[in-house]
Amino acid sequence: MIREEIAKIITEAVNKAAENGDLGGLSLENTGSMVIEKPKNPEFGDFAVNVSPLARYAKMPPPKIAETVAKYISADYAEINIVAGFINFKIKNNRLYECIKEIIVKNSDFGRNNIGNSEKTMIEYVSANPTGPLHIGHGRWAAFGSSLCELLKFSGYDVYQEFYINDAGKQIKNLGKSLWIRILQEIGINAAFPEDEKELKNYYPGDYLIQTAKEYLKENTDSAKQLFAQNPDPLSPSQELVNEMSDFGKKLILEQQKILLNRLRVNFDNWFSETSLHENNEINPAIKKLEDSGKVYEKEGATWFKSSDYGDDQDRVIIKQNGDYTYLTADIAYHYEKIRRGFERLINIWGADHHGYVARIKASIDALGKDSSCLEVLLGQLVNLIISGAQVRMGKRRKMVTLEELVDDVGVDGTRYWMIMRDINTTLDFDVDLAKSSSDENPVYYSQYAHARSCSILRTAASERPDRETGNVLTALFSRQELDELFCPKTFKISQLTPLLKTDEPREFDSTRALVLKLESFDDLVISAAKSRAPYMIARYILDLAKDFHHFYTFTRVLNADTDVMKARLTLVQATKQVLSNAFMILGVSAPEKM
Repeated sequence: MIREEIAKIITEAVNKAAENGDLGGLSLENTGSMVIEKPKNPEFGDFAVNVSPLARYAKMPPPKIAETVAKYISADYAEINIVAGFINFKIKNNRLYECIKEIIVKNSDFGRNNIGNSEKTMIEYVSANPTGPLHIGHGRWAAFGSSLCELLKFSGYDVYQEFYINDAGKQIKNLGKSLWIRILQEIGINAAFPEDEKELKNYYPGDYLIQTAKEYLKENTDSAKQLFAQNPDPLSPSQELVNEMSDFGKKLILEQQKILLNRLRVNFDNWFSETSLHENNEINPAIKKLEDSGKVYEKEGATWFKSSDYGDDQDRVIIKQNGDYTYLTADIAYHYEKIRRGFERLINIWGADHHGYVARIKASIDALGKDSSCLEVLLGQLVNLIISGAQVRMGKRRKMVTLEELVDDVGVDGTRYWMIMRDINTTLDFDVDLAKSSSDENPVYYSQYAHARSCSILRTAASERPDRETGNVLTALFSRQELDELFCPKTFKISQLTPLLKTDEPREFDSTRALVLKLESFDDLVISAAKSRAPYMIARYILDLAKDFHHFYTFTRVLNADTDVMKARLTLVQATKQVLSNAFMILGVSAPEKM
């Protein structure tokens, strides 16, 4: 974690210089934090610190500040030089070798940290209505949410994953009405969905319910006939009939959602039913808690929550005039239930259309006696699906491309990587044709090929090979046992890496050094990604590491060199393979050994 070490060294040096009065009017209160960046010119160094922000306090020119601070720096693992207002650090070879050793020794734990300090954290995501197939947007929340969970686990958080099943309310009744129409059609009754667009919004006319109707009839043929007979007007089904259709439809659809998510490597610790809040009388305790805190009042026959006291733009109804709970009421009760289960941090992943809802939930948490800063809501933008250069439409109420169809077409790895590789705050253009291609332009293929190539190099080093001139079979360069001993964490010696950077070939030297520095940065990158709740940073890192590795391979002969040189380079290949594997694990993407 060289970047962190440099940050600490710089801070200590600035503080000492300020204490000794060598930085003009700069006081300890104004030292601030220095930003560590990469020099624009690599000849200057590997890391650079810009001290210019201190000039306004020190009343000194930046170059003079840099020279002064540098006098207080003690870093025997780096060469230090001053360029204008920048203090540059060029890392020495031995320190780079220590980085490789750390990877070999820590193995699958390299990059793991404890910034989470075992904080009990619930991450709730996807939480789709069980009214239809999961759509492409759900796929983004699923891939992002599960990778965020792995990232936070890797960073020391005690993570619990939950899917909130929205299985109560009007949309479930609409599902029942829609399924009944499809069942009538299957048994030959002339039934159709409303033609009026406004009325059609109360139905789900998607073709997916045709198969659901077939499944119902397969299991309940006699029951369906009986229900038909009991309803004089089949086109106006009774509430009892709608409820039965709703129950069957949501259970079947939920099971299909679970199967698909499991296939997508998304595994929840719990599936929490909204209906259970009503059945187990878990809404009243939350309402009573709000009443006891004086944050509830009656107006116009309805019960209101004083959410405006906590920054919401207006108060919100939680019990309607007819006595029904609003959607917000169940959500308040659900978050109160999360708190009562002892979770210290709550992370919700919602679509951007829920932006206005955040203030209401935070207000309720404050009113329930918990600091709302415990709740983080990550709002994700939409996914544009691009097929043959054109954007396709998505939606449950008409013909659509489902998440399952996308996974069938692109594969699990391709779907997950593409869904994760952009910041969730930005719209994602998912190019299906590119995601399926075996091309360097496809980031999934290009990145996975780096891991497969590292495995191939290691296999080749321990395999018999043909002599290109004679055709005879040559013995392996190394036995499998020799390689195991070479990479053994318990007996690993830095001295075996000494030949790594001893080369007179500039491109070979530069590409090797760049690869080592990229591997070393994984530690800091994981911490930054975890703090920012940004798995896309891991995806971007994998792509950058793959580029550095392919570049290294282009200019460096790993095999068929001096034995000691081969050992050093094979160790670097092994370290690259391990870091790629660790990063892919966080994303939930496989690291293939062959392609």
